[in-house]
Amino acid sequence: MIEFRGGYHVFGGEFVWRVSSARSTTQALFGLSWKLDTMTSEEIDASAPEVTLAFYRRLYPFKPIYNWLNQDHAPSRLITNREFALTLLGDVYLRYNSFSNAEEMKREICRYNPTRFEIGPIYSARPRDKKSLRPGAFTPTARELVFDIDMTDYDSIRTCCAGKGICRRCWKFIAVAVKVLDRTLREDFGYKHLMWVYSGRRGIHLWISDKEAMDLTDDERRAIVQYIEVVKGGKDQVKKVSIRPPASGNFAPGPIHPALQKSLAILLNDFGDLILSDQDVFAKPDSWQELLQLLPDKALVDNLQQSWEGREAILKAAIEDIVFQFSYPRIDTEVSKHRNHLLKAPFCVHPGTGRVCVPVDAAHVDDFDPESVPTIGGLLQELDNMPASQPGVEHHSDWEHTSLKPYVEMLERHASAIMNDARERKRGLASKSLDF
Repeated sequence: MIEFRGGYHVFGGEFVWRVSSARSTTQALFGLSWKLDTMTSEEIDASAPEVTLAFYRRLYPFKPIYNWLNQDHAPSRLITNREFALTLLGDVYLRYNSFSNAEEMKREICRYNPTRFEIGPIYSARPRDKKSLRPGAFTPTARELVFDIDMTDYDSIRTCCAGKGICRRCWKFIAVAVKVLDRTLREDFGYKHLMWVYSGRRGIHLWISDKEAMDLTDDERRAIVQYIEVVKGGKDQVKKVSIRPPASGNFAPGPIHPALQKSLAILLNDFGDLILSDQDVFAKPDSWQELLQLLPDKALVDNLQQSWEGREAILKAAIEDIVFQFSYPRIDTEVSKHRNHLLKAPFCVHPGTGRVCVPVDAAHVDDFDPESVPTIGGLLQELDNMPASQPGVEHHSDWEHTSLKPYVEMLERHASAIMNDARERKRGLASKSLDF
């Protein structure tokens, strides 16, 4: 085992790098020698161990993340019994980690230095004690209601990018999905504490922290997904929406559900610009064929006695089907159905893009640009441009001096609102107990 010691500005002091092979020795020496001021942010390897460790030590907002997950300043089961899964360099995956407080969380994350980590449910016991528990004594008991929207599910209709690419134009599909789901979950289900988080490449995650959402069973989560899901079916299924009783005989198609009517109003706002103008979806032959399949059958129109009312109802229904099929949210349903599903933690760095998974304000989702979010390389360069601190000074909240600041403050406001609600709930329970 060979040990090197060296100074590195963004670490805020001396650090130790241990290597155990000739190859890693060369890598370590290279890692110590390069200077941030001679590299662009794009040239900095987002998954390099020295880079991720600098990020965790000085930039990752452990305390706000802890407050958000724990919903209180004092440690509770919401944090101590919470699973964290770590992905280490080389695709080593460590499940069932748990932490007692924010300090231990930071210490252990820095010790393992994962390329990313995921957050799971709250269990009936501490996840790190799992191996010592009898079968059946370790079950998930609570978890945020989560949703995942990925641009992959829009690949058949977006025309500006393909594969792993994303730009502001195809981001509009995500923006429309956010507006529809945010309204549905707030108005139809009454949830208040919704946090949207950019996934770092081409998607977005939603975390709902209301107590009523945390306590949902898997069956209840499936029921919510069934209520929300409209676009169904694989690439071989042409018509992927079924939102009303079908037309038959002399009866025109029935109306859509009132909740979908509200979603339709949002979709119609963006459909023309997004689908017809910006993406020009129907310029592709495949999309033309799909569109033709969604148009009403001529024989059915004839059966309605050629009355204007009947024809108008059929055409209106066809237009609504087209709008829903091409612009309604396409969610990864499996992510939302199960409490034990793991989801990438906010503020992790996407190793492929170097972008930080930052919160997104749903009220301004149209203005969000995935290509302009802070990157780990850019943030470390911002730190490197800071005045040098005194040797030995510990760094905790250097994000305050970088472009990450507004995003962490968004998380802090969100966590504060959740904690205020939790305190009010406790006061209510205490006053009820005093009444007896």
